Amino acid sequence: MDHLTSWVRIGLWAAVMLSPLAHAATPAEQLAAYTAQAGAAAQPQRGQQFFTSRHGKDWSCASCHTDTASTEGKHASTGKPIAPLAPVFNPERFTDAAKTEKWFRRNCNDVLGRVCTPGEKADVLSWLLTLKR
Repeated sequence: MDHLTSWVRIGLWAAVMLSPLAHAATPAEQLAAYTAQAGAAAQPQRGQQFFTSRHGKDWSCASCHTDTASTEGKHASTGKPIAPLAPVFNPERFTDAAKTEKWFRRNCNDVLGRVCTPGEKADVLSWLLTLKR
């Protein structure tokens, strides 16, 4: 049984490490991975609409990250400052796939009460990547 468990662990590790998102290091690479997972082109306009709208819960993404995602935000309940979300205003954003997934998981749960789909992630990230100084 231990031998089988080891192979299952190796298989799971390989699946994670070989997935397109596991090696994403830039926002554009992460967008490409989400787009591939969604099986459809990302739509920045839909991403902006998603970001600024409420989805049945009290908050939208913009509740904490501002409507423009280009300035410092503030957590809606704690008041903790949040660095700008758009990569052009904060080059550290969306450069680590694990952090990006954690961010989407936490924030989608807060805003939607569920996990975001790859298409929703692609749309939001594609909109954020259109923002310029």
